Amino acid sequence: MANPEKFKKTKFELDVFSKIDKTWTLFLDRDGVINKKLENDYVKDIHELQLLPNAIKAIVILSQFFGKIIVATNQQGIGKKLMTHHNLKQIHRYILQLVKIKGGNIDAFYYAPQLATENSNYRKPQTGMAIQAKNDFNEIDFSKSIMVGDSLTDIEFALNANMIPVFLNHNTSSNHHNYTTPSLYAFAKMLNSILKPN
Repeated sequence: MANPEKFKKTKFELDVFSKIDKTWTLFLDRDGVINKKLENDYVKDIHELQLLPNAIKAIVILSQFFGKIIVATNQQGIGKKLMTHHNLKQIHRYILQLVKIKGGNIDAFYYAPQLATENSNYRKPQTGMAIQAKNDFNEIDFSKSIMVGDSLTDIEFALNANMIPVFLNHNTSSNHHNYTTPSLYAFAKMLNSILKPN
């Protein structure tokens, strides 16, 4: 007997993801999507950065399909004075270098250094980073944008900006979101199978 949930997700993949072309933008969270999220801590420098398996490869694949790839990440470790803007930019330059060496690209990194208690419009789930990206890249159309993130904050950020949310869940699938993926690489492979079928 066919699995209705599987059918629903397959239909969602075909209806939405088959439309992706270079006019689309991909927004990515960083911690938990590109690199390992440290429990009760922050990635404060390059030495603490642990890339998730095949994350760089995934971005290289996704670079073939999206016109822009944007990283939007909350980094209140700066607000807590546990790290500096310089440390964070070094981490982002390193990630970008790894992606470019393999033939992919990340067009911009946006980060919110404010404390959660400041209720800044720049921190996810507020849309400040999305608006900044749109100001910097006029061609971004939020109705043709996807946000991949591993937290409810990321999903709310996507919905607040009228993007399509993709929930990254390393452990289980979830029925609470239109599309769930176990990893960025799994998402990239799924898109590749739709947009570049054999």
